[in-house]
Amino acid sequence: MLARLNPMQLLRFAGLFTWGCMGVPLLIDLFQQDISGSDLYWWRVCYITFGVCYWLLTRSPGPNPRGRWLHLLLLGLLTLSAIGIGHFTGTGLSGAFLMVIAGLLPWFLATGWGLVWLVAQHSALIPVFLQLEGFDLLSAPLQAMLLFGYSSFVFLTSVVARRQMEAQEEQRRLNSELRATRALLAESSRLNERTRISRELHDLLGHHLTALSLNLEVATHLSQGRAQDHVKQAQSLAKLLLSDVREAVSQLRGDDAIDLREALFSLVDGVPSLEVRLDVPADFRVSDPGRAQLMLRATQEIITNAARHSGASRLDLRIAREGDHVVLEARDNGRGANAVEAGNGLRGMRERLAEYSGELVIQTTPGQGFALRLHLPVEIAA
Repeated sequence: MLARLNPMQLLRFAGLFTWGCMGVPLLIDLFQQDISGSDLYWWRVCYITFGVCYWLLTRSPGPNPRGRWLHLLLLGLLTLSAIGIGHFTGTGLSGAFLMVIAGLLPWFLATGWGLVWLVAQHSALIPVFLQLEGFDLLSAPLQAMLLFGYSSFVFLTSVVARRQMEAQEEQRRLNSELRATRALLAESSRLNERTRISRELHDLLGHHLTALSLNLEVATHLSQGRAQDHVKQAQSLAKLLLSDVREAVSQLRGDDAIDLREALFSLVDGVPSLEVRLDVPADFRVSDPGRAQLMLRATQEIITNAARHSGASRLDLRIAREGDHVVLEARDNGRGANAVEAGNGLRGMRERLAEYSGELVIQTTPGQGFALRLHLPVEIAA
């Protein structure tokens, strides 16, 4: 089961489990010593706030530009709650809670800003340690520095994990594009070979058989008796062979469309943390290689946006023919937004569609995910 979880999901469950375990000593300690009513109340508030904020923050798989300020607010509440736990309980467990936060920072902040946050939150531990018995102006900073070392290890481990996940996702994306392009090239090579063969049949055999038929026609007028009967029979066979050659050429030219099914299924195979459902007609063919390439690039861009930016767990893709258009419909169950902010990928998709008089329509609502509909004028082979 763990193999199916992405690093952020693993981090979420590990952090919540650690949060629950670290609350046990504090709960037991409540029955062994007296804590004032206000401190007990604020300890509970800080502990619950930490768990809730951690759960909310780890719902999404990574940083989202539209939710950056919300992420910063939740990270701030996490830090304040962790420090408050140590302050109101008179314990040093704040450092343990800050280690949990250290594992989150690389997923929501750049590495440099994450280190700044790490230093700031451990510096805030010094006043907490000064209120504890046995700490002075020398030992309190040293204790904070010791915990900072542990948290730095957690932070750097999380940095490595995130970079590894991004590298694996990039490798998977490139591999899927490579397989799709290879399938497209194989189809293009097949079509080129069929076109070459059809031309050879038409230009060589067709012309020669036509000349042979004309010469046999002349021979029927110059021959007599049984020889004329054999010439007429040869003429009939030549005409029949010429008809067969023309039919073979027509069949070769009639099947000159690119089959996109294999290439499309290569793109959706193995997308991490995203279930992609692809609905494609059984015999989906496109005559123009440029339009076929556009369909592949548009599908890849849709999958990438759903996996990286929408926070979706499922993406439904449907490709169908409507009159003289190909329609690509996509819908995910992500977070959605009030408005669409087109990045380089969407702008590039619109530019490529404009070259073929195509159209792209995107609809989104907060909490309702993204829906996309692409219209491409294209001749589909039956």
